[in-house]
Amino acid sequence: ERHTELITARPTIPRVARFRDSTSSTTSNPTPMTTSSIGNGNGSLHDPPSAADELKDALPRYNAINESDATDSSANNLISIDDAIDRIDHGTFQTRILISAGLSFAADAMEVTLLSFLSAVLKSKWDLTRNESATVTSSVFAGAMLGTLILGPLGDVWGRRPVFLVGAVMISFFGFGTVLAWGYYSLLAMRFMVGFGIGGLTVPFDIYAEFLPTDHRGQHLMAIWYFWTGGSLLVPALAYFTFGYGRSWQIFVLLCAMPCLLSAIAGYFFVPESPRWLVSRHRYDEALDILRNAATVNGKDPHKVFPPGTHFKPEPDEGSSFSELFKPEWRNLTLLLWGVWFGFSFAYYGTILAITRVFEDDAGGTEMYDDDSYDIPTFNFQAIFISCTAELVGITVILLTVD
Repeated sequence: ERHTELITARPTIPRVARFRDSTSSTTSNPTPMTTSSIGNGNGSLHDPPSAADELKDALPRYNAINESDATDSSANNLISIDDAIDRIDHGTFQTRILISAGLSFAADAMEVTLLSFLSAVLKSKWDLTRNESATVTSSVFAGAMLGTLILGPLGDVWGRRPVFLVGAVMISFFGFGTVLAWGYYSLLAMRFMVGFGIGGLTVPFDIYAEFLPTDHRGQHLMAIWYFWTGGSLLVPALAYFTFGYGRSWQIFVLLCAMPCLLSAIAGYFFVPESPRWLVSRHRYDEALDILRNAATVNGKDPHKVFPPGTHFKPEPDEGSSFSELFKPEWRNLTLLLWGVWFGFSFAYYGTILAITRVFEDDAGGTEMYDDDSYDIPTFNFQAIFISCTAELVGITVILLTVD
C-alpha cells in the first residue's frame, strides 16, 4: 500500500502529455484548429496546465510521503532491549551461559556444604574447640556478606562479566589455597576470601536472566538451581571417596574447588557482557554486536533479526543509592524480601550443615592421615546423599508451576 501511494504521488503529468499529443497530432494533421476545439465550449481560449505547474502541485505530497516513510522506517528500527532479547529467542547461546553460571552455583553449594565435613574432620585433627570449629563455618558467610555488599554494586559499575570472572577466580584461587592452610587462622583467612568470592555469584544469575526472552523466563531461571543441587549431591560423594577411603582432607577440598575453576574458564570464553548493562551505559554498538552474535549462535540470520539501521531505545542508568530501598513505593517489598531471604538462609543452611551431625557416628574411628593418628568422625554417606536428593523434587515441582 505504501508503494502504491508513492507511485500515485509521483509527479506524472498526464494532462500535459495529452496536450502534447494533441499538439503533435495537429502538427501532423493539416486540419486547422478551431476555437472550440481547445476552448471551454463557448468560444473562449484557455491554456492547459504547464509541466512546471504539475510538478509544483505534486512534489509537496511526494516529499511528505517520503518523509513519513522514513519516519516509519526509523521507528520500526528503534527497539527496546527486551524486544531485542525476544528476537534472538532461546537456544545454544543461552545454554552456554546456563552451564557457565550453573557451574558457579554448583561451586557455591559445594563450598558451603563441604564445611560440615571439613569442620568435623579438622576439629579432630587440629584439636579445635566447638567455637573454633563453628567459626570456620561462619567465616565463609562473613566473607559472603562483605563480598555481596562490594561485588554486587560493582556489577553495576564495572559490568556483569568482569565481576562474574573476579568472583569465580577468587573462589578457585582461595579454594585451592585452603589446601595449603597450615593452621587455624590461615584456614579462617582462606575460607573468608572464598566467601568473599561467593558474594559475587549473584552476578552470573543476573547475566543469565538478562539474556532470557520474557516468555517462560521463570522456568529457565529455575533450571539453574539444578546445578546447585548437583553440587550439594557431589559433596557427600566426594567425601565418601576421600574420607571414606582414608584419604586426606586436602584432596577433598581440592576436588570441591574444581567446578568454580571450570566456571571461570567457561565464563571467559562463552559469557559476554550483558547488553542491557551496555545499553544503560549508552554503548549501543557493543550491545548490538553481542546480540547479533547471539542470534548467529542460535541459528538465526543476524542481519534479518537486526537489520542495518537498528537502534536501541535509551535505558535509564542503573545508579541508585541504598536509601531508595526505603522509599514508600519500595519499603514494604524490601522488608518482605529481607524477611523471606533471612528465613530461607537460616533454615536451609542450618539444615544442610546439621545433616552431617545428624548422620555422624559419635563413636568415631581411627585413621592414618599424613602420618598422624587421630580420631575422626564417620558419616552415613548414603543417608546424607539421599536427604540431599529431596532438593531435586522441590526444584522440579517449582519448575513446572512457577509460570
